[in-house]
Amino acid sequence: MSKVKRMPRELYEKELFRLQAELVELQEWVRAEGARIVVVFEGRDAAGKGGAIKRVTTYLNPRVARIVALPAPTERERTEWYFQRYVEHLPAAGEIVLFDRSWYNRAGVERVMGFCTKQEYMRFLHQCPIFERLLVEDGILLRKYWFSVSDAEQERRFRGRRDDPMRRWKLSAMDLESITRWEDYSRAKDEMMVYTDIPEAPWYVVESDDKRRARINMIAHLLSTVDYKAPPPKTLEFPKRPAPKGYERSPRDMQTYVPDHAATLSSPSAQ
Repeated sequence: MSKVKRMPRELYEKELFRLQAELVELQEWVRAEGARIVVVFEGRDAAGKGGAIKRVTTYLNPRVARIVALPAPTERERTEWYFQRYVEHLPAAGEIVLFDRSWYNRAGVERVMGFCTKQEYMRFLHQCPIFERLLVEDGILLRKYWFSVSDAEQERRFRGRRDDPMRRWKLSAMDLESITRWEDYSRAKDEMMVYTDIPEAPWYVVESDDKRRARINMIAHLLSTVDYKAPPPKTLEFPKRPAPKGYERSPRDMQTYVPDHAATLSSPSAQ
């Protein structure tokens, strides 16, 4: 198993912070202009989608930038038009929506695992480009990223999750089955790209064996595809605090305070 050459941490953190500042500028432009942005994050399990989304949203206002990660459809949703439950999560003016997996579930896991019929799958391949063209035609800025990870790196990350109590919840039986279905997922991805890599909404592939490099490359590319310019910040003047009018704080023993757990800890340097 070949070792991936990682982007140096110091260089990564410096550039990430610069890009995150630019994302804040993008956010302010979106709010000022009433723009609508949709970013789709797709790829194999453990390809780094969640980590990239986390870095995108670190400094953004959650009322402006929303993450949509839908669970399996309900019985009712299974009887709806396939795209229907995604439509209700699309952005209004001044919003950014990040899809942590999206309508492309049908072209990936549903196709490979047999969760949809062949007829439903073929209908998706026909309707998806039409659906996305409608979004773009209506003014939505749609960006689609496929995070590409090698089989060796994916397995390394799976093993890391299994052996880490804090991340074990991220590993499921479905994830492990994807190891035995690697080629099936590869064929499904290739066919999906043939039908849905359209000029109006192209796919952008992010090499993600190095997570740091993948995050930097994805965010930098996203910023480069939007012609934004943040409005000048408003100058906020602090008001003068008014003179006291006789208010007296209620006694502390009338309220229940959180115990000072921090006071029971000792500094590592003191040990």
